[in-house]
Amino acid sequence: MKIVTIVGARPQFIKAAAFSRAVKGRHTEVLIHTGQHFDSNMSDIFFQELDIPKPAYHLGISGGSHGKMTGAMIAGIEEVLIRERPDWTLVYGDTNSTMAGAIAAVKLGIPVAHVEARIRLGTLSNPEEVNRIVTDHVSRILFVPTDVELQNLQKENLDADAHVVGNIMYDSYLYCMNQIEEMTQIHLYDRKGHQIDLPERYYYLTCHRQENTYDDIPLREILKAMNELEFPSVYPIHPRNQERVERLCLENHFEKIRFIQPVGYRESLYLLKHCEKVVTDSGGLQCEAFYAKKQCVTVFDRVCWPQTMVGNRNQLSKAKAEEILDRLSQVQEIQKDYQPFGDGHTAEKVIGILEKFYDSAYLSAGAV
Repeated sequence: MKIVTIVGARPQFIKAAAFSRAVKGRHTEVLIHTGQHFDSNMSDIFFQELDIPKPAYHLGISGGSHGKMTGAMIAGIEEVLIRERPDWTLVYGDTNSTMAGAIAAVKLGIPVAHVEARIRLGTLSNPEEVNRIVTDHVSRILFVPTDVELQNLQKENLDADAHVVGNIMYDSYLYCMNQIEEMTQIHLYDRKGHQIDLPERYYYLTCHRQENTYDDIPLREILKAMNELEFPSVYPIHPRNQERVERLCLENHFEKIRFIQPVGYRESLYLLKHCEKVVTDSGGLQCEAFYAKKQCVTVFDRVCWPQTMVGNRNQLSKAKAEEILDRLSQVQEIQKDYQPFGDGHTAEKVIGILEKFYDSAYLSAGAV
């Protein structure tokens, strides 16, 4: 088989790494990087440390409105698909790159496989929700992490070719956690590139969603909560948020926030492994915190991963300092045998199902 894999953003690099390792030597994979995350710390470092094959095509598309970005991606991906004539187009998650790849492929009659399908927040005001819905409805095969998503697919009559395979990010988590077991330190840098020391005890904060960073008010509340904790917080700042975060900390005398440049996946897992607790608005990090048995507070108004919302292991909070601190004060209860996200072999299961469908007459019609 020839499989075109489309990535463009940080979470997709982590997922693609697991698939690329599993498919290597068995089938041909052609990797398209749309360029959605363009900063070297947000993109290149992931390819290097996760040993992801160099993209065969780098479209260099980033910035601009959702419509402008998505339109340019559709046009660029279409050209590659016509040239490569793959048997499958594989997309991950919920970014503009995901939807653009799915639309370009289905218009050419190339079957689309969507990994991490049917995650729903329940609101079209979230741009990623729109991407997920469109992608799911034009995909030939839907790979869902758990039975929760499979049951949700039934509500949209999309379960005919849906398969529960586990969370592919768990594959990468296990792979990289094994690598960092012997790491005794990591190198962290401030905005100016100066190396800084990791505090002995700290909280791990990530905050990048538009809902939490578009204005001073929600971001100030999040930073206020972190500044009132007994230990400092380590905060890798997304490039677009740096100026606002540093200004708010200066204006409000928030002196317990340690700003660092964006980190790679292994560095992030190291920070996760050694932290006290996690505060985030990232869908990926809240799952990784669950895997690592680190208590997490997710600053968001909708549940992304209901499987993690057990025993105070992951709790939602509004962007209110008092509420965040209240959630952090709760005690988590860990059920030893509760692991809903699979066995760490999701990529192999995905490949096996793609092979099965490829060998059948199911794909006989409509391909380019």
